[in-house]
Amino acid sequence: MSTVAVEHVERIYSRRHAAVAGIDLAVADGELLVLVGPSGCGKSTLLRLIAGLDAPTAGRILIDDVDVTNVPPQQRDLAMVFQTYALYPHMTVRENLAYSLRVRRFDRTTIDARVGTAADALDLTMLLDRRPSQLSGGQRQRVALGRALVREPKAFLLDEPLSNLDPSLRTQARAEILRLQRRLEATTIYVTHDQEEALTLGHRVAVMREGRLEQLATPMELYQRPANTFVARFIGSPAMNLVPAAALGVSAAPDAVVGIRPHEAVIGEGGVRATVDVIEPRGHDTVVHLRLDCAGSPEFVITVTEHAPAPGSAVRVSWKPEKVHLFDSAGKRAG
Repeated sequence: MSTVAVEHVERIYSRRHAAVAGIDLAVADGELLVLVGPSGCGKSTLLRLIAGLDAPTAGRILIDDVDVTNVPPQQRDLAMVFQTYALYPHMTVRENLAYSLRVRRFDRTTIDARVGTAADALDLTMLLDRRPSQLSGGQRQRVALGRALVREPKAFLLDEPLSNLDPSLRTQARAEILRLQRRLEATTIYVTHDQEEALTLGHRVAVMREGRLEQLATPMELYQRPANTFVARFIGSPAMNLVPAAALGVSAAPDAVVGIRPHEAVIGEGGVRATVDVIEPRGHDTVVHLRLDCAGSPEFVITVTEHAPAPGSAVRVSWKPEKVHLFDSAGKRAG
C-alpha cells in the first residue's frame, strides 16, 4: 500500500464558501484514517479532491510523496467506494467484480484469480452468479468493496459506505470492513458523519467543521482530551455537558466553560442541586436530563445504570474534580 498526504489544500466554490479551508493531513502506509463531522463540513469534498474527482483551489495532493494534484483520477491508482455502491444491475456479482480489470485489459487468468481472492475475503463465493437485485443491502456493500479490492490499489477511499444500511447490518458491515482492513493492512481513508463509526474504525480520526480540521488524534485522545468545545460535544454519546464556570460558582475561571461527560457525573449527596426533566431508558442504562438549579438553569445530562429518578424529582448531582474538562472563553481546551 501507500502513503497519502494533503498539504494546505483549499477548495473554494465562491467568495463566501470555502468547502475545504487549508487542510493538512498525512495518512501513513496501512493506516485507516476516518474523516468525521456534520453534514456540509467538507469531508466528502476532501475525499473527492484526493481521488481527483475535483480539483483544489490551492494546495497539493501527494501519493507516495509524488505530487498528483494535476493527475487524472484514473491514473492515481486509488479505489473509491460510494454510499450508493454503484453496481451494474445487469451484471452478475462476478462480472461486477471483474469489470474494472476487463476495462484495463487484464488477462483472464489474472482476473479469475483476483475475483476469487476478493470473493473469498468477503464471503461472496456463493453469490458470484447473482445480480445486485438478488442481494441484500449488506451483500451489495460487500460487492462494492470487492470491486475496489480486485484492483489492488494504492489506497481505498470510502465515502459513507454504510449509510444505506439499517443499524444491525451497519454493525456487521463495520466489523467486516475492520477485519478486511487489518488483514490487508490497506491504506484507507473513510468518510462518515457517525462519530461512533469513526471511533470504532479509525486508527486516527480527523474531526472537521465548516471546511476546517478541528482535531486529528486517536479515538481515545479525542474522547479524553478534546481540543475544543466543538470536538467535546461532537465526540461521545450522549454529548459532553458544557456549563459556564460562573454558573457553577467557579470563581477562579469565571469566563471558562466546564465540561463533564455524562457517565462521569453521579446523583447522590452533595453537589449541585437539580431537577429531573426527562428520562430515556436505553436498556443497558438510562439517560437522565436534568435542569441545574443555578444561573440560567442549564441542561445537564447524566447516565445511570441503576434506578433512575422520576421526572420532576429534586436531586443533587456531582462529579470528581479530576474528571472535569476546562475550556477557555474561546472554546479552546484550557485544562
